[in-house]
Amino acid sequence: MDFTSFLTSLGTSFVIFVVLMILFAFLQSKPGNNVVYYPNRILKGLDPFENGVKTRNPFSWIKEAVSSSERDVIAMSGVDTAVYFVFLSTVLSILVLSGIILLPVLLPVSVTDDGGKKRTTSKGTFNQLDQLSMGNITAQSPRLWAFLIACYWVSIVTFVLLWKAYKHVTLLRSEALRSPDAKPEQFAVVVRDIPAVPEGHTRKEQVDTYFKAIYPESFYRSMIITDNKKVNKVWEELEGYKKKLNRAEAVYAESKTTAKPQGTRPTNKTGFLGLIGKKVDSIEYYNEKINELVAKLESEQKVTLREKQQNAAIVFFSNRVVAASAAQSLHAQVVDHWSVFDSPEPSQLIWPNLKINYFGRELRQYVVYVIVALTIFFYMIPITFISAVTTLNNLVKLLPFIKPIVRIKVLKTVLEAYLPQLALIIFLALLPKLLLFLSKLEGIPTESHAIRAAAGKYYYFTVLNVFIGVTIGGTLFSTFKEIEKNPNKIVPLLAASLPGNATFFLTYVALKFFVGYGLELSRIVPLIIYHLKRKYLCKTEAELKDAWSPGDLGYGTRVPNDMLIVTIVFCYSVIAPLIIPFGALYFGLGWLVLRNQAIKVYVPSYESYGRMWPHIHNRILASLILYQVTMFGYFGVQKFYYAPLLIPLPILSLLFGFVTAKKFYPAFQHPSLEVAAHSLKEVPNMDLVFRSFIPPSLSSEKIEDDQFEDALSQVSRSASSV
Repeated sequence: MDFTSFLTSLGTSFVIFVVLMILFAFLQSKPGNNVVYYPNRILKGLDPFENGVKTRNPFSWIKEAVSSSERDVIAMSGVDTAVYFVFLSTVLSILVLSGIILLPVLLPVSVTDDGGKKRTTSKGTFNQLDQLSMGNITAQSPRLWAFLIACYWVSIVTFVLLWKAYKHVTLLRSEALRSPDAKPEQFAVVVRDIPAVPEGHTRKEQVDTYFKAIYPESFYRSMIITDNKKVNKVWEELEGYKKKLNRAEAVYAESKTTAKPQGTRPTNKTGFLGLIGKKVDSIEYYNEKINELVAKLESEQKVTLREKQQNAAIVFFSNRVVAASAAQSLHAQVVDHWSVFDSPEPSQLIWPNLKINYFGRELRQYVVYVIVALTIFFYMIPITFISAVTTLNNLVKLLPFIKPIVRIKVLKTVLEAYLPQLALIIFLALLPKLLLFLSKLEGIPTESHAIRAAAGKYYYFTVLNVFIGVTIGGTLFSTFKEIEKNPNKIVPLLAASLPGNATFFLTYVALKFFVGYGLELSRIVPLIIYHLKRKYLCKTEAELKDAWSPGDLGYGTRVPNDMLIVTIVFCYSVIAPLIIPFGALYFGLGWLVLRNQAIKVYVPSYESYGRMWPHIHNRILASLILYQVTMFGYFGVQKFYYAPLLIPLPILSLLFGFVTAKKFYPAFQHPSLEVAAHSLKEVPNMDLVFRSFIPPSLSSEKIEDDQFEDALSQVSRSASSV
């Protein structure tokens, strides 16, 4: 990529961002778009426009985002979102403090070195930036000392700010958990690996007797986990027909006019997809199906509760200190009996995974790890291929017939600027759902844990396949013949050409923050989808609400994508310091745009009280270690004899990770007892706590304790009547 292409890429990305910002400023002021740009405020019963001001400055959102406090973020989007902003601000601070030293020191050191043969740091003819990078330094030059000291500076800044961030997040988590408002999950624990039922007892009696003996004063009752596959299917079918009935009634009401007050009753065919079969009155047909399914659901609920009990349960306590203590205590002599962990929010539980026994979970975990490792390897093949092929020169070699197109100067410049980056972004978009499926396949019991596990896998995919894959792919393609002649040269060749992708990653980061955050802020795609659905598909209020439902921030993909940028910027911060401002812009602009989205748009789907932070912290450290190892290798290529002075850095990073894990992590595994011991506003209604865990498919307007007659033992009944 030459200098013109780089400037074209940067300029075009900036213009797109400005256009999208102007569109946002115009569109968000229209009342008909409020549900797209202010859904979080609307769902909380607040006025879309803060303070009720409807005539707004187009850039007032910036002032509102900057002036919002951490408490505002927690009130609107929860602790998890506040912790995500701690991550953004921490990385931004690392880059700003690093850049303050690296840019004014390393750039002059690089640009004033006129001796020896220069190593290009960019593919093509991007010589202007070559002079501003470490590749411009003569091998064995004393000037390399400045770059070595810079490696220590970046590492020390990262250690200090990560320590402060971990302390802050720990405080945020403890403040949320010691809240005087009673939360159902704080009075429950989940029990797995329940042994076989003794003869003459029910599963329910076995569980209640066991926990009543250990916690005689605080045990309330238990709920046995059941196999809900069939009852869920019936319930989902029933809910589907209820929605269809509401839609049919809305269509019928809409058909009533002054000229035709009786209206036209909607009809449908009963066969495949409503395309074939007998034609019937929709309202009557749906009412009949609903009545049939209500009876079928009640029958299936009783069968499920009596006959489909599993080897897992939710146990409830009347005291949250006891529940916290039970969650972190060893209950049985052997590891595969009576495993207990603290309960998440009721909606987070993955019921089918609770029945998987201890050794089954261990086996699944290793199998999934092998699958992920193989997938990483086989994904690297197409990623490497994309990296190698989508450079314009390589495309022309492979596809000679595109030469006439490439000769058009404007088109060539645009293709060089965007083609590899767009190909990579689209390819990676296919990955997250597979990784979430694999994480759940491990037997992970909660949604938030599964998302954290998927995010970890996605991080390794992006780092190994994008960062390392692109670097190695480009190098192998360009030096394959030389490696073929002399295989021993592969290591020095790979190390020496590491900076050769600096401009690719500069453009990649710029594309991500200008175009990515521009689309995020403007919400053009959700806006178009909402208005299309509203005009052509939605007939009921429920359908309309589903059309504008914003979802959450999407930590499972957002955090790993951010981590890829952290890795890229870390690894090139000393080699090509010009990448630091781009990284700072990415995280600074991200903080600003997502602050607005968190307060006004996204609605969290769960609350884990910051349990994502240890994952984030460890990934930042992993990126830092990769950077330190990379720099050690590159100093070796530069034949700098003092390169071994960098060896302590990765050791210090590992030691830092060990200390932080020992000091802070236990409070993220389980709630501490001192936090749980804080007094509540009022005594919780334990019946409501219990009912909040009943799955929708087992719940009913007519539900009574007698409906659970085989799922409730005499022990728990007597406890609940006290």
